[in-house]
Amino acid sequence: MRVPITRPLNRLVDEQLAKWSQRRVEQKKPVRPGFCITISREPGSGGSEIARRLARELGMDLIGAQIIQQVAERADISEKVIASLDEKEIRRRDLWIDSLFRTRHIWPDDYLRHLTKVIGTIGKQGNVVIVGRGAQFILPPEETFRVRLVAPREIRIRNVMRDSESDFEESERYVYKTEADRSAFHRKYFQADWADPNHYDLVVNTGLMGVEGAVAAIKAAFAVWKDTPRGQSREIPAPPPRPAT
Repeated sequence: MRVPITRPLNRLVDEQLAKWSQRRVEQKKPVRPGFCITISREPGSGGSEIARRLARELGMDLIGAQIIQQVAERADISEKVIASLDEKEIRRRDLWIDSLFRTRHIWPDDYLRHLTKVIGTIGKQGNVVIVGRGAQFILPPEETFRVRLVAPREIRIRNVMRDSESDFEESERYVYKTEADRSAFHRKYFQADWADPNHYDLVVNTGLMGVEGAVAAIKAAFAVWKDTPRGQSREIPAPPPRPAT
C-alpha cells in the first residue's frame, strides 16, 4: 500500500541538503528559521495528499515518513543530515532532545537516537511539513504546528480502496494493521497515545471536510497560530455579565 520512493535516497537527501544550504546563502543576515508543521494521520485520512498541498501552497519543504524512516535507519545518510547544522543549532537541538528523554523518562536505543536527531535537524532547518514518525513528540511545541487528521473508519477504508485499487477486505486489513502499528510505535518510543487530541494544535476530520476543506482549515489555523506569542495561548474572552434582573 505504500507509495514507493522513486528516486534513490542518497539523491533525495543531497537535493534537500543543497536546498537548505542555498537558502542560508540567500539570507543576507541570520534569521529565525520558519516554523514547522507536523502531520499525524489515521490511515486513509488523506494525510499524504494534504501534506503535499500544504507544502506547495505555503512554500514549504515536504519530508515524508518513509524518507525519515530510511534516513534514521542508514547511519551514513543520517550523519550527513545531522552535519548540516552549525554547532550552535546542534547544541540547541541536543538540549531539547535530552530534555525530551528526561521528561518522558525514555531510554533511547540507537534507532531512536538517530530518529530524534534526524527529525530535530529537519525541525531546526525550519519551513517544512513533516509527515509521521512521531515528529509531533520530538520537536518543540512552540516552534511546531501539530496537526492530526482523522476520519470515520468506513470512509478511510473506501479511500484506501480507491487509491490502491484493492478490494474492501484487503483495504480494511491495511487500515486496521496500520492503525495498530502506528499506535504501537508511539507507545514504544514516546510512551504516548498518538490519538490523544491534547498532543495537537488542530484536529481535522477529513471525512467531513475533504482534502480541500482540510487544507483550507489548516492554512487558516496555522496563520492564527503563527501570530500567537510563543509560550502563550489565546485566552477565551469571558462572557459579558448578565443584565441585572
